[in-house]
Amino acid sequence: MIPKNTVCIWYDREAEQAARFYASVFPDSAVTAVHRSPMDNPGNRAGDVLVVHFTVCGIPCIGLNGGPRFPHSEAFSFQIATDTQEETDRYWNALVGNGGRESECGWCKDRWGVNWQIIPRTLTEALAAGGPEAQRAFAAMMTMRKIDVAAIDAARRG
Repeated sequence: MIPKNTVCIWYDREAEQAARFYASVFPDSAVTAVHRSPMDNPGNRAGDVLVVHFTVCGIPCIGLNGGPRFPHSEAFSFQIATDTQEETDRYWNALVGNGGRESECGWCKDRWGVNWQIIPRTLTEALAAGGPEAQRAFAAMMTMRKIDVAAIDAARRG
């Protein structure tokens, strides 16, 4: 069944490789279909992988191999909520350690340039609490690349 709403992500040529990587890293993720181009077009030749249907943590996505015309930007990112430092480290290290790169405040890019936020729930909970707790947690986060759960928890407590 085709979902009513699907996130479509533009790739140069490696949508299938990206989707298979995501499926290997994140729970409730899978590659569900691969469709090839029926004819030559500006981004592909007939028979090349054109569209890949996949899920990331249960969210339906389409990877479109459209060529290099539209690069990724921070205007779109996957945000993955984590429960522990171990889980945060696992996802961060998988994304950054396989050709990606670190950014700031829990953000990183994978090797295809797709942006990810690996955000421990403790940080989200601190921001939702508001007031001084949110201010302390936010100030701590602003000094980090990968989020340090213990440091956020310490900041929450003051």
